[in-house]
Amino acid sequence: MLSLPKILIFDDVDALFADIRNLIHMADQPAKAFIFDLNGTMIDDMAFHTKAWHSILTSELGLKMSLDEVKLHMYGKNEELFVRLFPAGKFSDEEIHRIAMKKEEAYRTAFRPHLKLIAGLDQFLEQAWKNNIPMAIGSAAISGNVDFILDGLNIRKYLPVTVSADDVELSKPHPETFLKAAELMGVPAENCIVFEDNPKGVEAALNGSMNSVVLTTMHEEHEFGDLPNILAFAADYTDPFFKHLLED
Repeated sequence: MLSLPKILIFDDVDALFADIRNLIHMADQPAKAFIFDLNGTMIDDMAFHTKAWHSILTSELGLKMSLDEVKLHMYGKNEELFVRLFPAGKFSDEEIHRIAMKKEEAYRTAFRPHLKLIAGLDQFLEQAWKNNIPMAIGSAAISGNVDFILDGLNIRKYLPVTVSADDVELSKPHPETFLKAAELMGVPAENCIVFEDNPKGVEAALNGSMNSVVLTTMHEEHEFGDLPNILAFAADYTDPFFKHLLED
């Protein structure tokens, strides 16, 4: 006897087409995207930030702190540093802004003659761009410092999406910075790889369901503890791991 093909009957046609649209959308999404922290990850400048803050904190604001002690506070927004180091209400918002801007100007003046990408990053950005891998900046730097780097090094074409301290309410280790970058790129968070130099940044990536690659410009491997989302540690972008990252 001739067997007739089975006819599938769908009770909810709208739901079926919604599922199909979702599958098409997922197929169109990039398999991966890169989110770069800026300071210490794309440029090796964290020592300049630390020295600028150390000078102001000790010479002008009266704190007794070593460079290493200041280094431990080099994460998050500028105003959050005041919360960690001074009693509440010691400075007005206007005073904090003025002091922070003075620090940023000192940092830019000192670092400008040394402005360059970490070794190998120029080739890595170019190849990722040719491979159509979406890329973004997700940094606690103020927008002025982001512009200082992107325009000073003429790399804005690689990084059309930027999320700075001025664009978020919550700093790392909260994942808002990285989640917003992923959203702006149109890439699921779990498809993003975060490049970081700070344990707080790697923790933020973990909190956002993202893996991370660590540049050891500022912190040694042991300082990252048992964070489970670290794919690799590298001194710079000439490490062979980055070639594999582009090929995967």
